[in-house]
Amino acid sequence: MKRTLVIGDIHGGYNALIQVLDRAQITSNDTLIFLGDYVDGWSDSPQVISYLISLKETHDCIFLKGNHDQLCLDWLLTKKDNPKWLLHGGKSTIDGYNKLTTDEIKLHIEFYECLKDFYIDTQNRLFLHAGFTNLKGPEQEYFPRMCYWDRTLWETALALDPRIAKDDPLYPKRLLLYPEVYIGHTPVTRIGKTIPVQATCVWNIDTGAAFKGPITAMDIDSKQFWQSDPVYILYPEERGRN
Repeated sequence: MKRTLVIGDIHGGYNALIQVLDRAQITSNDTLIFLGDYVDGWSDSPQVISYLISLKETHDCIFLKGNHDQLCLDWLLTKKDNPKWLLHGGKSTIDGYNKLTTDEIKLHIEFYECLKDFYIDTQNRLFLHAGFTNLKGPEQEYFPRMCYWDRTLWETALALDPRIAKDDPLYPKRLLLYPEVYIGHTPVTRIGKTIPVQATCVWNIDTGAAFKGPITAMDIDSKQFWQSDPVYILYPEERGRN
């Protein structure tokens, strides 16, 4: 049976990534959509990227760009320090990359440069790391980086009064464009959850792997999901992004 699985933020948690994909029993028949933020947090960011590069040789994979992935690429290309990035997980990523060869780093740069800002499937379901601001959708986004930085789409979906009907002029136009939108970026642990959360048409799959939560993979058709152990348990000597 062919499935489409969407995988939330990873943040360097290679051990947890392997665990959740094993628990989901992925096969070469499955399509795997990764929502970005592969790096920054736990110590295995380069291992995550190397694994994903090899995974795409055997599986149908779609890799989306997260804000942390863009920050990492910027550093790999320029070697300029970004104090905010270092504060939010970048230091562990730099430490990991200092152990790689020049050829390995070149392969990783190619991977980052090929990441997609967003993906729309044949059923008009949208997948992207964060959100979008243009009322016509991410294809018309004036600033493509909003696809991996925006939080207003999720905040709007969470705050929407359920009494407002879709045909009401007050209903947010962005939430009418797609039957389902899958995002990461803003951990659901901020609202006390550690499982995927749906707000209107938006599904948030970032279950807090960078902090105290697990990595999640979800079947977008059945809505069945699988999770790793909380990632910090698999890295007992580290602090992640706490």
